Amino acid sequence: MEHAGSHPAGIGHAPTDDRGQSLAVWAESLYLINLLLAPGLAFLALLWLWRRHRNSAPPLARQHLRQALWVSVVAGVLIAGLSALLVAAGGLHAAWTWVVVLTYFVCIHGALVTMGIFALSKAMAGQPWRYPLVGPAGQDSGPGHPQ
Repeated sequence: MEHAGSHPAGIGHAPTDDRGQSLAVWAESLYLINLLLAPGLAFLALLWLWRRHRNSAPPLARQHLRQALWVSVVAGVLIAGLSALLVAAGGLHAAWTWVVVLTYFVCIHGALVTMGIFALSKAMAGQPWRYPLVGPAGQDSGPGHPQ
């Protein structure tokens, strides 16, 4: 029986997280923060989180940590590396170089953010997620999730 002053279940206290859902949410949140607010700083935090929990995290958290870290590296290569390559190929002072670079950046960045939002929603729902095309497949994909 609930007392008059007590909170309903799940409100006012943190439930135990034996599946690693909160760690999965942190991983995907840091991925998005890396893309949107604090590039580099959030990546270092994500790297620290992965190094700290890579062997001890529950499968759901380990899978999200691995996905978020790997796709952060891929995102850095896709955004910075290929943008620099396009500038080098087209010339720094050519107008069309910047049209191509900005179009490329907006499309790739938008796609990575959209996938990150979906990954965060999956983590919040306690479900595994693999980033399409760029996410690593492997043993940490979680139960019932294709590799």
